[in-house]
Amino acid sequence: MNKGKMASEKSLANNSRIVSLLSQLEKINAECLVEADTARYVTSKILHLAQSQEKIRKEMTAKGSTGIEVILSTLENTRDLQTTLNILNILIELVAVGGSRRTNVLVSRGGTQILLQLLVNVCKESPPNEELMVLLHSLLAKIGPKDRKFGVKARVNGALNITLNIVKQNLQNQRLILPCLQVLRVYSTNSVNAVSLGKNGAVELIFKIIGPFSKKNTGLMKVALDTLAALLKSKTNARKAVDRGYVQMLLTIYVDWHRHDSRHRHMLIRKGILQSIKSITNIKLGRKAFLDVNGMKVLYNTSQECLAVRTLDPLVNTSSLIMRKCYPKNRLPVPTIKSAFHFQLPVIPINGPVYQLYSLPPEVDDVVDESDDNDDIETESEIENDNEDDIDRHFKNDDIETDINKLKPKQELGRSVEDLKLYEQFFPELIEDFQECDLVFKEPKPFSTNITLGGPIVVPTAGEEQSSANAATEIPVKEGHPLQTEDCNKRPIFLGLVSNDSNMDNSLQNQNDHMKLHSSCQFLNHEIVKDFDRITLQNTSKNEHSYSTRAMTKKQCKTSLSEITCNKHFQHVSSCGSVLFEGQSVQLGKLCCSGADPEEEEVSCSVSLGEQVMLEVPDTLQLHDSELYIEIVKNTKSVPEYSEVAYPDYFGHFPPPFKEPILERPYGVQRTKIAQDIERLIHPNDIIDRVVYDLDNLSYLVPDEGDILKFNSKFESGNLRKVIQIRKNEYDLILNSDINSNHYHQWFYFEVSGMRAGIAYRFNIINCEKTNSQFNYGMQPLMYSVQEALSGRPWWTRVGTDICYYKNHFSRSSIAAGGQKGKSYYTITFTVSFLHKDDVCYFAYHYPYTYSALMMHLQKLDSTHNPQQLYFRQDVLCETLSGNSCPVVTITAMPESNYYEHICQFRNRPYIFLCARVHPGETNASWVMKGTLEYLMSNTPAAHSLRESYIFKIVPMLNPDGVINGNHRCSLSGEDLNRQWQNPNPDLHPTIYHAKGLLQYLAAIRRLPLVFCDYHGHSRKKNVFMYGCSIKETMWHTNLSAASCDVIEDLGYRTLPKILSQTAPAFCMNSCSFVVEKSKESTARVVVWREIGVQRSYTMESTLCGCDQGKYKGLQIGTRELEEMGAKFCSGLLRLKRLTSPLEYNLPSTLLDIENELIESSCKVTSPTTYVLEEDEPRFLEEVDYSADSNDEPDTELANNAGDYEPSLQEDGLSDSEITRTHLP
Repeated sequence: MNKGKMASEKSLANNSRIVSLLSQLEKINAECLVEADTARYVTSKILHLAQSQEKIRKEMTAKGSTGIEVILSTLENTRDLQTTLNILNILIELVAVGGSRRTNVLVSRGGTQILLQLLVNVCKESPPNEELMVLLHSLLAKIGPKDRKFGVKARVNGALNITLNIVKQNLQNQRLILPCLQVLRVYSTNSVNAVSLGKNGAVELIFKIIGPFSKKNTGLMKVALDTLAALLKSKTNARKAVDRGYVQMLLTIYVDWHRHDSRHRHMLIRKGILQSIKSITNIKLGRKAFLDVNGMKVLYNTSQECLAVRTLDPLVNTSSLIMRKCYPKNRLPVPTIKSAFHFQLPVIPINGPVYQLYSLPPEVDDVVDESDDNDDIETESEIENDNEDDIDRHFKNDDIETDINKLKPKQELGRSVEDLKLYEQFFPELIEDFQECDLVFKEPKPFSTNITLGGPIVVPTAGEEQSSANAATEIPVKEGHPLQTEDCNKRPIFLGLVSNDSNMDNSLQNQNDHMKLHSSCQFLNHEIVKDFDRITLQNTSKNEHSYSTRAMTKKQCKTSLSEITCNKHFQHVSSCGSVLFEGQSVQLGKLCCSGADPEEEEVSCSVSLGEQVMLEVPDTLQLHDSELYIEIVKNTKSVPEYSEVAYPDYFGHFPPPFKEPILERPYGVQRTKIAQDIERLIHPNDIIDRVVYDLDNLSYLVPDEGDILKFNSKFESGNLRKVIQIRKNEYDLILNSDINSNHYHQWFYFEVSGMRAGIAYRFNIINCEKTNSQFNYGMQPLMYSVQEALSGRPWWTRVGTDICYYKNHFSRSSIAAGGQKGKSYYTITFTVSFLHKDDVCYFAYHYPYTYSALMMHLQKLDSTHNPQQLYFRQDVLCETLSGNSCPVVTITAMPESNYYEHICQFRNRPYIFLCARVHPGETNASWVMKGTLEYLMSNTPAAHSLRESYIFKIVPMLNPDGVINGNHRCSLSGEDLNRQWQNPNPDLHPTIYHAKGLLQYLAAIRRLPLVFCDYHGHSRKKNVFMYGCSIKETMWHTNLSAASCDVIEDLGYRTLPKILSQTAPAFCMNSCSFVVEKSKESTARVVVWREIGVQRSYTMESTLCGCDQGKYKGLQIGTRELEEMGAKFCSGLLRLKRLTSPLEYNLPSTLLDIENELIESSCKVTSPTTYVLEEDEPRFLEEVDYSADSNDEPDTELANNAGDYEPSLQEDGLSDSEITRTHLP
């Protein structure tokens, strides 16, 4: 106790002592007393206390303390050397241990100006005191980085040349020049200072200090290199360094340190040399000099030697950045960046990118600029900008709409009432009296057996596991599309699908040499699949483009897992008389066998497993009909006039019975791939560089060598333009631009064959344009194997290893980059090992969903519904530019009877307007729409209740032409249709023009939809989320919050997303945004909200990758989850009905009053969609600049918003009040 008491008393004594000393010092300053001895004594005592006790240092820099001011005032006024030295030592003690806060206190009290002025004053003496110079520069080196105006202050005070001259005059005095070099480094962070120092010989001076490997003076070497790197960031200094041959010198020094630093104790010096090289190579002259002295090979070899030591990763990464930057820009190996296909537009726009495309002279090379690699201007002058450090670092989005008059919805029809009468034909439900209909009053009538195809529609629920992991049902064998082989060693003959109008019941002749088939791929002759290249469709005449829309009668065979036998030859009858194969027919597998001969009676089917290829698949695919799909494809019009069908589209897709986790990114995978790319330049003789597929040159010869892969994309939704074999098992792939466009490369869908099993093949898609991708965050491409399908696994699976996305060395012309020069393309690279030799495999960006698949699904839905209970109508909204029909679907419940009250209830149901697939590459939107359609057509009580509550108007595919022709974003007009909603052109954008016309018609007759939702896919975010429109939330993101207080806004726009966040496992509320941006003013969401007047107007975005929250956290998304989202959206609408009818359900009004919740959480509202698109991804494992080049603007990094998962509830198990109480607290 006595010791503690003594310590406490001592502390109090010390505190009172420092206060007393500071008071004495302040008195000396105030009275201007020239008492050198007193000041010297007081400052020495303060120094002693500051050196010995942390409490003293804290007290002197504490908030409200005047200690710093007193010390600085004394320093400014004193002329005594020892007092000055004492004060400098005191300040060094204060900033040495307290982090940035104490340094900031010193800067805020004017310390920088006083110290710089002291430096100028002291240097007037000759010679200046060495100890004073060391202390003064040491202190300036510490506070300089914390003062954003430090460079300007130093230049104004004339301190730049003072420090530089001290170094010049004292090159042998390492103790003095070390802090001086540190200060020069801080000076040089200001570009104007760097130029000034360079003109006075600073660069040459540094090269006198640095040198080959030496164990002496390593600290000085490190500081000198850091200073040099800062100086060389000035392009003027970098050019001077190039002219003096310093690039060669730096490489020589680097190699010397690399060889001698065997224990890696001087990594920071080696990195400093690389940083200097990196600064020089920011200019074109520097890159050229680097290549001329064989810098690529030097850095490649040294970095490869460093790979084995993990601690040397910073050297490898910096070397990689330099090499990528210096890699000579290559021309993309295509004749033009425009699409390989041409479609002549009926009307040419008067401005915009399509106009520029059509007005470009034919002789202009649009692939690369005349002055390649022109990312810097040699005559560029250094512009002084003293305010460069005053840039507002806070997040600001200038795209947010701030004009409140534009934000307020103003219902504007835009078309006359007479003009809108055109759309009456699409709303027969508003005038139908159902007097001639056989309506069901209470008990629904059973389905007729002759129209029940495959039983009731099953709505997939991703959360439900299969009852048994290995359990699978066999698809019944259906006669037709036979899979036969003449002989196991005889290759099949493939002919086109020839239309035959003479007889609807034509069938293939029975073959005498009919052979047995085996049940798994191990019994299949590889030659079958090898030659089984594709199904072909021969062009048919226009009068032959017809098919029956009636439901096909299917006779299903009873199957057994143990044995099935069939005593009849397989026969095929097409609804339009088309023959699939002529001559020797080939077994496709049961998915390809679709209709039985209608004239045949009961067929006894019992083929043993040794004779028939079995497809063991879950019994969820109810809407796929291979035969019907073929007939629809024949009537689908494409610009390239496709005559082939991809196997996955023909067979159909089953969701795999397993989950696919988000891929963990291997450490160092990207730099490994980049090193392999650099080897192309270093070892050019190892590169094959052989074209193996080319849409621009249809006369190219496909090599016959057995070890070369074969490629194809000539089928619906296919996209692959060119393939070049780089190495034996490596291929560069080039995607096709959207038709009538010169960019939008992202969607891919192509076929690969001729592979060997177990060999790792690398695929590089080299002309991507986005600056980042979910491929860097665990997303994998999709693959479909025909042999796997024949073995009972007909599904797309996520495949690929060593996946990454990075900037490459292929140059984008300014025409391709929207006027910007110096841009590069990006590469998606992935490696795949195939399971089967000579398989036929398909790769896709996401699960394909073709236009023909949609039309097939709609026909199947139409043929399977009960017309006594369900009102289903399919109309043609319009024809697209290429003549394909754009369907619009109406779904609701039939009236309970044809009594007046029931008819009124039917006609007065509120509308829900849904649309999807305006962007062709967002195929996930179609899978969500498929889930919605199947739910609406299902027989569940919830679905029936939903149909009784609403009338659904659905345009399931707004851009059929883009989907058919493999576009990623545009229609055949070359424009993004989701930017045309404000003023759609009926000739160029017919689907948008007429979809908007439907909404305008509803507005004109005062039947505004309760909800409008446009289904989309998002390539850069995870989860499913919504964008909506809110005046207040838009204002909250600006400085106009005061004005927004006067705005009265119904907050119901948040209800549906809130419901979905609590019921749909993949949905994330925290990713939603309700901000209106200027750049989105012509999108469907904003136009329908602003012009049509629909408050609940949404875009629903579904991830292409996976989820990072909730039940599916860590999993890649599949079609099962996407279809579930579509179904959950429907159930959300049912709950919305309950919540928006408080009188009917007697709900407390507080459930809808969420304004307080909104205001409280306004600071948490996610960033607007414009900035979300820039990227909100986590950092990479490797600290590498993945943009590879400082010439491109960096991506904006936003924090991931991952909402807390709330488990979904079984809605059928709760009463309405319980559901409401649970989901909307």
